[in-house]
Amino acid sequence: MEQVFALALGYFLGSVPFGLILTGLTGAGDLRAIGSGNIGATNVLRTGRKGIAAATLLLDMGKGLLAVELARRFWPGDEALAALGAVLGHCFPLWLKFNGGKGVATTMGVSLGLAWPIGLAYAVVWLGMLAITRISSVGGLSAAIAAPIAAAVLGYQEYALVLAAIALLVVFLHRANIARLRAGTEPKIGGSKSADRG
Repeated sequence: MEQVFALALGYFLGSVPFGLILTGLTGAGDLRAIGSGNIGATNVLRTGRKGIAAATLLLDMGKGLLAVELARRFWPGDEALAALGAVLGHCFPLWLKFNGGKGVATTMGVSLGLAWPIGLAYAVVWLGMLAITRISSVGGLSAAIAAPIAAAVLGYQEYALVLAAIALLVVFLHRANIARLRAGTEPKIGGSKSADRG
């Protein structure tokens, strides 16, 4: 039963659509009708509100981190399930008919919560690839794939499996981005196109 509680806690925390809430409160409009329609920070950036995009990024990370920390406090040993729940909640929120984000920022948060060295590796790969390519999806995909590898290499094998499952989910949700990357049409941050869903 504790495993169910941890998973459910993670899901409901993860399902809070901060991007949608913040853009609505600040008068930026319905995020689902802007750019790609995605609720993540990359699409929030398309509103021209850089501060709101940064806040969305931090809050999406924060909800993943909080889910893991609360599970560790109340149900020690089940924090990996809370991590999975948080990412599932962000990607498939009940309140938005299961149409959410792609989980990159929330995965950063859960990685940091599970073990800070994993989170650090995630951040380095994410920011490094973003700086090199200036393509949001490349940074996010690279970081998500790096997380389970970092867990295994750095001695956190107990988290490698759930992070691998999350990475597969992130890759699946980026399948359209991957197709555009292969075609050479994936837009860069600051570019004029808005096909990327972040």
